[in-house]
Amino acid sequence: MPAAHDQRWLEEQIEAWRGYLRRRQAIRSADVAELEDHLRGELEDLMTSGLAVDEAFLVAIRRMGNLDALSREFAVEHSDRIWKQLVIGSVGAEERARSRTEAVAAFAFAAVAAALVKAPAVFGSLRNAESSFYLRNASLLVFPALIGYFAWKRQVPKPIILGLAAVFAAAALFANVYPFHPGGSTEALTAIHLPIALWLAVGVVYTGGRWQDWARRMDFVRWSGELFIYYVLIALGGGVLTAVMTLIFTTIGIHTESFFASWLLPCGAAGAVVISSWLVEAKQSVIENMAPVLSRLFTPLFAAVLLAFLGAFLAQGGGIDISRDALIAFDLLLAVVLGLVLYAVSARDPDAPPGIPDILQALLLTSAILADAVALWAIIARISEFGWSPNRVAALGENVILLTNLAWSAVLSIRFLRGQVPFSALERWQTAYLPVYALWAAVIVLVFPPVFGYI
Repeated sequence: MPAAHDQRWLEEQIEAWRGYLRRRQAIRSADVAELEDHLRGELEDLMTSGLAVDEAFLVAIRRMGNLDALSREFAVEHSDRIWKQLVIGSVGAEERARSRTEAVAAFAFAAVAAALVKAPAVFGSLRNAESSFYLRNASLLVFPALIGYFAWKRQVPKPIILGLAAVFAAAALFANVYPFHPGGSTEALTAIHLPIALWLAVGVVYTGGRWQDWARRMDFVRWSGELFIYYVLIALGGGVLTAVMTLIFTTIGIHTESFFASWLLPCGAAGAVVISSWLVEAKQSVIENMAPVLSRLFTPLFAAVLLAFLGAFLAQGGGIDISRDALIAFDLLLAVVLGLVLYAVSARDPDAPPGIPDILQALLLTSAILADAVALWAIIARISEFGWSPNRVAALGENVILLTNLAWSAVLSIRFLRGQVPFSALERWQTAYLPVYALWAAVIVLVFPPVFGYI
């Protein structure tokens, strides 16, 4: 086992190697992860045989081959990849067999997710399970299948799986033993924030148990955005399919609304999470090209919206009415801004010089900070006038967390534009901050109900 300073040096060298490799256009993120695993295996063998850390790294890199030659080899071998992305099959028999196996596994885990969603109503005491139960437990019913798929795909170590199982068991306990008031605020907050807290568990499995690696965390951020896009597309297609089926069955006197509401919709929504994840993994090169387009398109638009809001706010004398719906709108807007920043960061070449998109991103961050400050001021004023409530405290905490993230992101963006820090500093900050959101969500789920009397 190398010393701590040797280990830090080694990780820095691997990070530089990985960043260089990821910029080769013919090599996908999945290929980089596979090559990194091979490199780490070589390093472990070489250091076990007695080589020093620097010597082992040099030998391992030489064994991996020249990176430019490797990139050209990938480009020649996979020159038709862009045209075959939408087909499951690939050129090699081994790769075709692996693709089929992953497809079968994905559909099997999707079926597990659908079965878990219906199990409480079919086999349990909730034959007419109320909607509040499913709202609280949606992530507990769907995420285990998704985690199972990635645990199988990534070969995650058993101790990590057991640890996550304990986390889910504790989450299920707190989500269902608390005596929530029907339709109360704390129950709604639990339903909203429990998936956020448990999404970190999905990230741990997605990274293969290497959550401490910031590059793999950034891959998880990128995958999460791509998953959302695929899921929306599948949902739109499912909506059209449902409408067509309803119309054609109605013509023969069969009303399918009850079947769709009770079976097709919940089972399809649960299974689509796993299927979307599989599609992102299988076709990620196509969707990755959308990331810079989406971020560059919407960054100036959202910056314009926020600047227009601030201008109107000042023109009206600085008055603002923060109702419950307005709080939700502000939080959604700031969450979208954060998502744009994360998506732009994940799609950018870290070694490229500053450009117009980086200036627009700094402008977006600055305007979002000012808008968040306005919202915070209004929330504090509302709390001082009407007192504390679960929704107000949750909104206050979320806005403080968002403001902290956006503020330091703006500082790093401006320092990057001035050439004072590398772009990787912004990447590291964003990935290091992800657990903060999960921690606050866990606090809302575990602490808020008893503190506020389960109202």
